[in-house]
Amino acid sequence: MNSGLLIRLVAFALINVLLITGGYFIAKYRYRYISWLSLVFSIALVYWLFINQHPVLKMLAIIATTFTAMKIVAVSSMPDKTTLKLSFGKWFAFACGWAGMRPQPFETLGEPSQPGATRMISFGISRLLLGLLLVYVTRLLIHHNIIPGNSLGYIITALLLLIGFSLILHFGLLSISAGMWRLQGAATYYLFRRPAAALSITEFWGKRWNLAFSEMTSIAIFRPLKQRFGNTAAVFVSFVFSGLLHELALSVPVNAGYGLSTLYFLAHAFIVALERTIQKRCPLFLANKTTAHIWVFFWLVLPAPLLFHPQFINGVVLPLADLSPISLPQ
Repeated sequence: MNSGLLIRLVAFALINVLLITGGYFIAKYRYRYISWLSLVFSIALVYWLFINQHPVLKMLAIIATTFTAMKIVAVSSMPDKTTLKLSFGKWFAFACGWAGMRPQPFETLGEPSQPGATRMISFGISRLLLGLLLVYVTRLLIHHNIIPGNSLGYIITALLLLIGFSLILHFGLLSISAGMWRLQGAATYYLFRRPAAALSITEFWGKRWNLAFSEMTSIAIFRPLKQRFGNTAAVFVSFVFSGLLHELALSVPVNAGYGLSTLYFLAHAFIVALERTIQKRCPLFLANKTTAHIWVFFWLVLPAPLLFHPQFINGVVLPLADLSPISLPQ
């Protein structure tokens, strides 16, 4: 590790420690506008810090800082009757050691262990190992030229690696984290709850996939806007905001694909609005589980190349697997 990178990593750690420390008081006293300013300023500073670094490192730094800053925004935006009850120590554990956006689970940190902790950890370890195995098998298939180095090979490789890394992070490490915190008394929970069981896009994003993101947008964007502008406007702004956050993670690190993530989530906002109409006029359509699963799968997969665009796959996903770029689909 060269000295320049070491200095950047130390600066990154210092930025986040200061963000967490100042964020405690910002959240405690509900300085909402300051919380949003801290989000923009901290992300801009970290981006500048890692602007010439490898896309993988840039992505990880931006994501970590975004999650930290968004916790401050989310807690500052909680309903007025909800107060932050965490001590600074519990806040620090919540802010830097847990991906969820609700501080309430950490109110019991330090108390007797929560039930189900070992089951969560076992589940996470099994998914982590399965994900590592899938990445390893993908590497073997490429090494032995079983997966071709053409457009079809790119699609197969991207699919296998995205599933593998999702198993490692979303279902593996985050489940282990939830279980470990439960052992310490925190009422943490699965952030990814059987997404394949979703019977609508609304259910997928709201109750199944990445609850940290749904908590974030619900508290900071959806609820405040719904009171002023109604449900439909709040839904669309929430999805666009999710798209912008994904731009930070998927487009900014590789300096390409701008607007594609936002377009993906905007499309899903329209689908959510369409589902409300379907429920009113043709309720039996999504009541059939087979039809509903096909519907969800179709709308998740069809526009997926917008979200996981080729520059991100070649610039981040393949390097994470220690693989060279593959020819882009024509």
